Amino acid sequence: MELAQQRYGAKVQPMLERWYQVMQSATSISEQEKIKRVNEFFNRRVQFVEDAEAWGKSDYWATPLETLGRGQGDCEDFSIAKYFTLRFLDIPNNKLRLTYVKAKIGGLQSDITQAHMVLGYYPDPQGEPMILDNLITDIRPASRRPDLAPVFSFNSEGLWVGSGPAQESSGSSTAKLSRWRDLIARMQAEGFE
Repeated sequence: MELAQQRYGAKVQPMLERWYQVMQSATSISEQEKIKRVNEFFNRRVQFVEDAEAWGKSDYWATPLETLGRGQGDCEDFSIAKYFTLRFLDIPNNKLRLTYVKAKIGGLQSDITQAHMVLGYYPDPQGEPMILDNLITDIRPASRRPDLAPVFSFNSEGLWVGSGPAQESSGSSTAKLSRWRDLIARMQAEGFE
């Protein structure tokens, strides 16, 4: 809270207090209800803006504190904030993946696609994910999101291409994601473990 107030002023306090309240009230509810509350919290309270407007960079992955401090972010920022909030709420890592997709713009018949990131929640780690997306409010199974074509997904334990794990010969496959490494380092500097 102190770091956020130093960076963003007193105006950030209500947002962070509400985030804390959501996490506190969600400690003893089902995973599905945690997923719903966290998705709603970020989709209702964070304004979508492109990185160029928010950060003056073409691509920047904000920490949850940065996203909440500014009250804005792009699809990666929404997905990252939801991922870490759910991890703080003890949702197992093997049930969560940040997923890059090609999103069809203008309807299913459109040939226009755009890079987009969503968060996949896997009630069964080997099953179909539920998609948490900043573009729509309800959480749907991946099979009900034909507008999204997965490219790759990752979490702090691995990297998956398409629907299977990436083949790695040694080391962490997420080490190849420089923005992920940078994000983790900045979160540690903010006091997150």
